[in-house]
Amino acid sequence: MCGIIGYVGRRQALPIVLEGLTRMEYRGYDSGGVAVVGAEAIKCVKAKGKVALLKEKCRAVLLEGAVGIGHTRWATHGEPSERNAHPHKDCTGDIFVAHNGIIENYQELKERLVKKGHRFVSETDTEIIAHTIEEYAKTEKDFATAVRLALKDFHGAFGIVALSAKHPGTLIAARFGSPLILGLGKEENVVASDATAILPLTNRVIYLNDGDMVTLTESGYDISDFKNGNGKQERKATTIEWKNGSADLGGFPHFMLKEIFEQPQALRDTMRGRLVPDEGTVHFGGLKPFEERLRSLDEVTLVGMGTAGFTCLAGEYAIEELAGIPAKREVASEFAFRRSAQTKQGCLIAVSQSGETADTLNAIREAKRRGMLTLGIVNVTGSSIAREVDAGIYNHVGPETAVASTKASVSQILLQTMFALYLARMRGLSKSEGQTIIKEMQKLPAYAEKILSGAGVIKRLAKKYKKTENFFCLGRKYNVSSALEGALKLKECSYIHVEGGNIAELKHGPISLIDKDFPSIVIAPKDSMYEKNKSSIQEIKARKGPVIAITTEGNKELEKIADTVLYIPKTLEMLTPILAFLPMQLFAYYLAVERGNDVDKPRNLAKSVTVE
Repeated sequence: MCGIIGYVGRRQALPIVLEGLTRMEYRGYDSGGVAVVGAEAIKCVKAKGKVALLKEKCRAVLLEGAVGIGHTRWATHGEPSERNAHPHKDCTGDIFVAHNGIIENYQELKERLVKKGHRFVSETDTEIIAHTIEEYAKTEKDFATAVRLALKDFHGAFGIVALSAKHPGTLIAARFGSPLILGLGKEENVVASDATAILPLTNRVIYLNDGDMVTLTESGYDISDFKNGNGKQERKATTIEWKNGSADLGGFPHFMLKEIFEQPQALRDTMRGRLVPDEGTVHFGGLKPFEERLRSLDEVTLVGMGTAGFTCLAGEYAIEELAGIPAKREVASEFAFRRSAQTKQGCLIAVSQSGETADTLNAIREAKRRGMLTLGIVNVTGSSIAREVDAGIYNHVGPETAVASTKASVSQILLQTMFALYLARMRGLSKSEGQTIIKEMQKLPAYAEKILSGAGVIKRLAKKYKKTENFFCLGRKYNVSSALEGALKLKECSYIHVEGGNIAELKHGPISLIDKDFPSIVIAPKDSMYEKNKSSIQEIKARKGPVIAITTEGNKELEKIADTVLYIPKTLEMLTPILAFLPMQLFAYYLAVERGNDVDKPRNLAKSVTVE
């Protein structure tokens, strides 16, 4: 949530900061602002709404200088407005700060500062950061020392960038619970909450740890530990593998459509170097040190939020079916607050595209307190989850820019199924059974390409249903995952009310809603649940409810029952959600386009939810 960037170097800061904010638009925001250190003072421009409006306002103001910060805000304290937009300043106008996260004790600090004569102009918790630094700067001439002392007063999660007109060549950033990445350039340095904002300048980065404060100049940087009072900290720089161009549209009208069509390659990249066909197993290099512990697992808990959480519903089935290990999916936000029976050899798998999801991070920390082995399935290397878990598996699908997840989600299901096979081969699943599963996995990219080649049919279907305001999206067993994810995609993108769930629950209440204006999407491949799904479709049709069925190629039976039938290639039951996701993604996308919605940045949503 929100985007934050700071630049110090020899070039003009404003274009770099604005470009960084543009690249972070997908994270979700309601307002934005920039501040640049000029020859005599710091100048600041803010705007409610899109970054494009902020750019327009900046054209009317001379913002020259080689040091600057920028921010896109997602309102948590105070309504979306220009007044509440970041950066915020102190009473003197010499200190400017931008901030991601939440300062939990801001009210207490604000009352203390007001008594000392400080004047506040916004409703935000961020403004107290600037005033607290100002208070310490009255006695501390060194800007870094004043910031370090101020940081110790704050409770909560935050990522901060700060400027001082009295120290014009310096930029200070700090991280505690909200991600920040330091980018190392030639005679310039940059800090941001997202790697996509850094890539135009450099691919050499340092992922800051909680408690890190970094002082940046054009010639270098200095990292210290503000939380524990430790001195200079050494951090190893790493190279980001993503290419700068991978975050571009590449000829597609929207990032979401581009990323939908990247899924065949995403599936290939997920499997590359990991499948061992001759042995019917899977190789995960990062798990090798924990093989003995994994061999003796007696329970697996999968956690995630939103799309990632729904993929875990398919993962739990695969782990139980293949490996014979009890598995359960829990909503990550609830895990830390649930007192459940603890097994001796339990494992928690945390699934997150960004690797920064606050609720999932809290679940990992709780699992560690309980003595559980923690594993992560994440897409962003160097992210907080990737660094906090005992071991991890990367998606390797490249940056996902659209808020609505597509290619990361199919990769998440595939990796969970691969992990299930990995465990199963340790526990007696035969080589031939493993080889059969791998053979079907290897076909998935071609199957995905075949589904996507039929996008025109789904585009026409979206035109038919563009004025519909209610849907059911239903499935069973593995495809409860598909149903919930399909419902989420439709809600996120088209702003249509959709209820997703297990079709077996239909007759226990929801069927009362069915009529000619309440269509249902039913995922009904020819699997172990097919006959039961078919009966439920007939129940819907008996009440005049329109049905869009997703079933296996060659199954013409549903054409006699459903209003529309979409086909996916025949595959193993455990792999059907990967294919079933695709037509629903396309349907959600085309419905959003038909309804005139902002497809890549739906209202009220953020790509990475970094606060609870």
